[in-house]
Order: sequence, then structure tokens, then C-alpha cells
Amino acid sequence: MGSRGMPLLVVGVGALGGTIAARAINAGMTVRLATRSSESAEVLRRSGLRVSGIGGNARATLVEVATVMEYERSDKFDLILLTTKAQDALEVAPMLSSLLAPGGILLPIQNGGVARMLAECLGEDKVLGGFSNLGATMIELGVYEQKNAGHLLIGELAGGISQRGDRVAEELGRAIEVRVSPNLTGAIWSKLLINCSVTTLGALSARTMRQYMETTVGRKVFLYTYMEALSVALASGARPERLAVDPIPPGWGRINISEQEYQAWVDDIIAFYGDIKPSMLQDFERGRKTEIDYINGYVARLGREFGVPVNVNSAITELVHKIEQGQIRPAPERMNDLAQLTDAG
Repeated sequence: MGSRGMPLLVVGVGALGGTIAARAINAGMTVRLATRSSESAEVLRRSGLRVSGIGGNARATLVEVATVMEYERSDKFDLILLTTKAQDALEVAPMLSSLLAPGGILLPIQNGGVARMLAECLGEDKVLGGFSNLGATMIELGVYEQKNAGHLLIGELAGGISQRGDRVAEELGRAIEVRVSPNLTGAIWSKLLINCSVTTLGALSARTMRQYMETTVGRKVFLYTYMEALSVALASGARPERLAVDPIPPGWGRINISEQEYQAWVDDIIAFYGDIKPSMLQDFERGRKTEIDYINGYVARLGREFGVPVNVNSAITELVHKIEQGQIRPAPERMNDLAQLTDAG
């Protein structure tokens, strides 16, 4: 492999991909970038990459960048880091499979069920799972700011620790913090539970979690959304893993849950996530397609497969699609639409 480690292709040079790529190049890693358009590639060739914020400043003035299609005639890669939106990841991944060197690894860093879907399509021998809690923003193409001291969590979808997982963590760890989980599927579900309830409900209501949890309907819809998603996770055989908070609320499975215990659990979630502007709300504001089909929509699809009631998550998915289509707008009254389902249930 040589002293420069695993040849790395970063596909998607948005906030996360750009931040990782800048730090990786700055660390002396062999990195190439793949963009959707030749125009974006040309911008990056001229500007290079620059990241500031937590983790310090890093700059890469000379970057090797081309469109994904142009890499079909290039060398193969030991590691492809896929940092696009979920829908784009599923579209481009089959093409990326042909760019892997023998024994090469595709590492998608997306929310929801993307890694599992890719493994079913391409084979688990080619795919590691991963997600990020590294906060970053793209000021403009090529210019990024790291907002926290977050990390990537990666691992085998089948569970356990593997040599290839450790090898990828060691390599990417030259640029950013990477942790390996023996229960990555459980960790993915734990983040998905938050995405389904905190992020999506905040986007629908145009509120932070702290704001919508101040209302009776907000608290009720949060509880039903979370409990539906957790029931699906457990029905799938996953063991949700503690991340920022315990994914299983106190008293789960008991008829009577202590209100005080439950409220303390909710307060812990609010303390971590309550004041964050939902990324999906930012998608609405920019007129972008959201990842709803891989978050609440994914939960709803699996719930129907397993025979688990998913009325609220299904309705959330439909409301988000209506907002994307311009039929309705994000507003606090969206919670009222969903609360009617909880009353009916």
C-alpha cells in the first residue's frame, strides 16, 4: 500500500465530505474528490479546500477532482467515502462499486437505512456502515467550518469488530476522529430514532425540539413517533445502542411508566438536541429534496413488513412530501394534524 496509506476517493464535497477531505489531504493522505458536475470540479481545482473552526485550520491548494463518471478510466481505490445525500448515495453507489480495488471498501456516511440498502445491493463484503456526529457547514464550495469536535462511527453491519474496520479507522483517523462500534446497526437505529422524532418533527413544525415540546400536542406526537420507531427497531432484531442518551426510555414494556422518570429521559434528549435547527427544515427553506424516505419513510416501510403499527411515521412521511411539492408549508399546526392520529390510535 505504501507509506501514503489507502488511496481514498471522497464522493460528495458538501459540508461533511469537504471537511474530511481538507483534513485528510492536509494530513498527507492520498485523496481524490468526486463531484456531480464538471463545473463543481473546476471550481474546486481553482479554489482548493479550506476548513476552519474546531479542529483548527487546514488548507489544500492542489486537489485532484473530477466527476464520478470520469473516474471510470482511473486507478481503483482501496476506500471510497460516500458523503452525499441518501438518495444520491443510492443512485451513484452501483457505479462506485466498479471503482473499488480488490478488497476495497465502500463506506457510506448517511442517516437511516442507506448502508443496509447498499449492502443488500452490492454485498456486505464491499460495504462498511457508518454515520457522523461531526457538525460542519459549507460556507461556499471549497470553504467549510467545523462546528464541533465530533467523530465518525463505523463498523460491520453484521456486528462485531473486523480487521478492515480497524484498518479504515486507523487510516481516516489521521484526518478526523473515528470510532469503531461492535454494534453499528444498533447505533444507526439510535440515531434514526432521534432523526425520526427530533429532526423531522422540528422541520414539520418549523420549531426546535425545545419549542415544540412546550406544547401538549408536541409532547404527544414526539412520544408516539419515537415509540413507533423503537418498536420497529426491536422487531428488526436490532439492539439500539446508547449514544448521547439511552435509546430505550425508562419503564419500556411496563404498563405504568413513572412520569418523573420519563420526563427526566426527555429532558436529557432536549439537553443534547433541543436547540438545534433541524437540517430537514434547512432543506425545506432551500427547496431541496429531503431524506424523509430513508428516515420516517424507512421506519414506516419496515414497520409494515414486520406488522408493527406505524401510522404516525407514515403520516409524517406524507406531510413532508406535501411540503416538498409545495402543497403545504412547515408550521406549528402540522403537529395538530399528527395529534389526531394519536387520538384515533
